Amino acid sequence: MKDRISLFVVGVLVAAAVAATIAGTAASAASKRTAAGTGTTVAIANSAFGRILVDAKGRTLYDFPPDTRGASTCYGACAALWPPLTTVGKPHAGSGVIATLLGTTKRSDGKVEVTYGGHPLYYYVADTRRGETTGQGLNQFGAPWWVISPAGKEIHRG
Repeated sequence: MKDRISLFVVGVLVAAAVAATIAGTAASAASKRTAAGTGTTVAIANSAFGRILVDAKGRTLYDFPPDTRGASTCYGACAALWPPLTTVGKPHAGSGVIATLLGTTKRSDGKVEVTYGGHPLYYYVADTRRGETTGQGLNQFGAPWWVISPAGKEIHRG
């Protein structure tokens, strides 16, 4: 039943994302969710899964296991549901974040995506408020999505 609900939600979100793209608003909305200024900050917050990575506004960040060697594989419909955390400039480590694990990777669209421990980082569009983790463990686009610990490890609970 949970899988059917997840598939329904995915279908609705994909349809909404496609409609937004057609209207020319998806890029604007994604840029508001991602870094617009110099040096995106990655921070740590407490969650039901323990301490996890979040952005400066407390929005949860996720990992997509098919990404390899720091390169993103999430584009198109995937990136519409799972927008990448992008930056202009070097990302900054908030309190509790290990600065040496922060990095970047260049996406095929030319944007620079923030990585942590080699994992490109993403938001989930259904997480609209600080601290939400509704994307945790969702199996979408070929694999489950996971929150990341301050040590740079996927947290496989949820």
